[in-house]
Amino acid sequence: MLDGFLIGHYTNQDSQTGVTVVLAPQGAVGGVSVRGGAPATHETDLFRAENTVEKVNAVVLSGGSAFGLESISGVMQFLHEKGCGYDAGGFRVPICAGASIYDLECGSFDYPNKAAGYFACQNALPVTEISGRIGAGAGATVCKMNGMKRAKKSGMAVVTAKKGDLEMAVVTVVNALGNIFDPVSGKPIKKNDFDDLSPSFSNTTISCVLTNASLTKAQANKLADVTQDAYAKCIRPVHTCFDGDSIFVLTSGAVAANPVELQMLADSLCCKAILAAVSQND
Repeated sequence: MLDGFLIGHYTNQDSQTGVTVVLAPQGAVGGVSVRGGAPATHETDLFRAENTVEKVNAVVLSGGSAFGLESISGVMQFLHEKGCGYDAGGFRVPICAGASIYDLECGSFDYPNKAAGYFACQNALPVTEISGRIGAGAGATVCKMNGMKRAKKSGMAVVTAKKGDLEMAVVTVVNALGNIFDPVSGKPIKKNDFDDLSPSFSNTTISCVLTNASLTKAQANKLADVTQDAYAKCIRPVHTCFDGDSIFVLTSGAVAANPVELQMLADSLCCKAILAAVSQND
């Protein structure tokens, strides 16, 4: 499934934080969409279609808020040792983007550092389905319109799909301010009534869509953008001033795909990933 991609995790259950790394050692065309008023991101400008770099070597999803972006340095070191990256002349520079969730109030103050990012790379494996309070989802929570004291536990998930030669996976970490709903039935999966409205600042849902479809940077950016619809279907409210909802896209470009079919699959799979990520015990 999805040759050319690997996924690794570092989890600190004691302090409830971690990092999830998506590796594309040979490079992948990328796109990104960032919404909400409180993102913690790294190198997202590189995904703009008009900018020079064409391929990305990793997307890093982490806990620790902006502190957790330090883990990207460990991913860069790992890829540098493997000789991966953009040929800048004298050296190759690994192109690593990332985003973090705010989980600093879920356990003792801690965040995934450079060593954590390197560890996640060392333990990266081929893409398979998984869910739980692992990696970047170790300290994820949802339903925080009434504050952190009434928040419900969430997590991360990787879900996959295959339609003919087309392959796709969605990696998501659900750390939303809002409640979680089934997109088909409309029924709540995890919910708090808004009876004491004091919203938490500790939010943000971050994802990465992996596919083997052949896409340009512009098309990858559009796919990331429309996949935000899945957030809107499952999370209410979403894209608030206290969220930094981000979706990355990485593609190996191996097969041709109908763009509408691709968008529909990404939307459906992201919804499935969100529900899988929040299916954790309180």
